[in-house]
Amino acid sequence: MLEPAHHADVVIVGAGVAGLSAAHQLTRAGVTTVVLEAAPYVGGRMSTEKVDGFRLDRIGQLLTTSYPELRHTPGLDALVLRPFVPGVLVHSDGRHHRAVEPTSPRRARGALTAARALASAPRVTPLGGPLGGPLDQARLGAALARLAATDPERLIARPELPASQALFTRGLPARTVTGFLRPLLSALLCDPDLTTSSRCADLALRSFARGRLCLPEGGAEVLPELLSAALPPGTVHTGVRVTGVSTTSVTTAEHGEVSCRAVLLATDARAAAELLPGLRVPSFHQVTVLHHAAPDAPLAEPALLLDADRSGPVAHTAVISHVDPSRAPAGRALISSTVLGPPPDERAVLAHLADLYGTSTARWESLAVHHTREAVPAMPPPHDLRRPVRLLAGLYVCGDHRETSTVQGALHSGRRAARAALADFGVAPAYGAGQLPLAA
Repeated sequence: MLEPAHHADVVIVGAGVAGLSAAHQLTRAGVTTVVLEAAPYVGGRMSTEKVDGFRLDRIGQLLTTSYPELRHTPGLDALVLRPFVPGVLVHSDGRHHRAVEPTSPRRARGALTAARALASAPRVTPLGGPLGGPLDQARLGAALARLAATDPERLIARPELPASQALFTRGLPARTVTGFLRPLLSALLCDPDLTTSSRCADLALRSFARGRLCLPEGGAEVLPELLSAALPPGTVHTGVRVTGVSTTSVTTAEHGEVSCRAVLLATDARAAAELLPGLRVPSFHQVTVLHHAAPDAPLAEPALLLDADRSGPVAHTAVISHVDPSRAPAGRALISSTVLGPPPDERAVLAHLADLYGTSTARWESLAVHHTREAVPAMPPPHDLRRPVRLLAGLYVCGDHRETSTVQGALHSGRRAARAALADFGVAPAYGAGQLPLAA
């Protein structure tokens, strides 16, 4: 419990991953910190519901092993990532097509040379499908390899367009763009129309090409819970609603005023604007995640399955219990599917999933439907990837609405905001960088 006369150097409002990341940076530098969260749990949108032994993520954002903030953020040493198989499966014309990201630029160049030789041979018939023939696939691999090897600062300096337009300027065949890159980016950005800035899209593709898509073992909530548990005892207080902020105090509905030397807002964009009128509130992408239980897994491997044909409401789906067995009880399969929009008719979803997996869904049980209207902040061009986190001395703001709308962006914005506060205090940061284990 907070005492009415409680004091801290910094009060952080919001216990999402951005606020918890900032708290770690501040406490490691010796700055006394208090985190206040209105909800009864930490994590914000990174929450997991438990139903009959299943662990069901509310939004189910995809992570990648190449996110550097997962390695650099203190408190995540025990985080275990469960990877999908390399690449993705793309469903088109009733078939599954495998697309695998390149492992290195050299290997991609070798594949491109070999594919050109095959394409020139008169006996070779080009493959169909969304990925095209060997030459098209090699070109795709080479393009991803170049992105993987490009410094992020160079990507940020590129001309900015909506991603839907910029994809057709990369020199790749139209069927590769529409059949693979478009559904992949829609899944990574939660943006069905790809109105996102091309710079943000390039960064997302770079992360995909450099790592493996993955999920936190045990559910999305594990990541913020680990961050919270690793902070000094008494740092995080849940069930405390902040009603007002200044540079020297916050006012709470339950415990009165808490004095401090600085305030860091780490709420979502709308809540931050309610506390500080004048802050810009972005538009958002809404997301619906549907969870089903099945007696048998409809797919034999832990793969992300994309719908290239956009023939139904589901944008992507996976047998999550293959990726992370801890999310389902023994003997049952958990299938989680994402709709980039409002909740659709359940019958349309099951019919679409039956087509995507090539199996009957008559015996599937609906476990939960999670609709989040303001799930992911939109990033249309022009998008500032380094929106200011220091509003004035003693007042800072962070969250995925200040950088990229990803877990990586939220963690990094928390680190930036903490660094700005420490600079104003005249305190040197003390950042740690441990190794992050990867489940085989």
